[in-house]
Amino acid sequence: MGDADDEVTRQLPEETGEAPGTAEDRGRRFDVPPLPPLLILPVVGILAGFVTIGAVWLSERGCERFRDTSNCGAWGFPLLVLTVVVAIVLGATALSRLAMPHPKLVAFLGVGFMLLVVLAFLADNLFSTWTLLVVPVLTAVTFLLAHLLAGLLERADA
Repeated sequence: MGDADDEVTRQLPEETGEAPGTAEDRGRRFDVPPLPPLLILPVVGILAGFVTIGAVWLSERGCERFRDTSNCGAWGFPLLVLTVVVAIVLGATALSRLAMPHPKLVAFLGVGFMLLVVLAFLADNLFSTWTLLVVPVLTAVTFLLAHLLAGLLERADA
């Protein structure tokens, strides 16, 4: 099933005899206009940064509601891991849909680098209002750096 199905999805509609835009074609392919990577990566990084901020805010509100404090206690680390996983999965999905090379690696490294910088340098000021701007911009930069690193790793492997 695997190789035969992959081969069908790579064929153009003219090659298979289908009319362009048929239901089968639309179900298997996601065509997007070609966009430059220097536009795709920061936009997806900004979205991943906002997802991270939103998930942290929601987990904080949930802890306040159920524990009457913003400190999540034993639930803090699992919520942080869940936040990171969601940001990576959404970033990788967006990058793969936009036909970027190495989408999972770039999303993993981009979110990971952002998390390292935030925990190392911004942990004291994490709950101030300016982090709403800093974290998404930082994530956009780390997605660009992750793409650069993935390209260097690919060239070193070849």
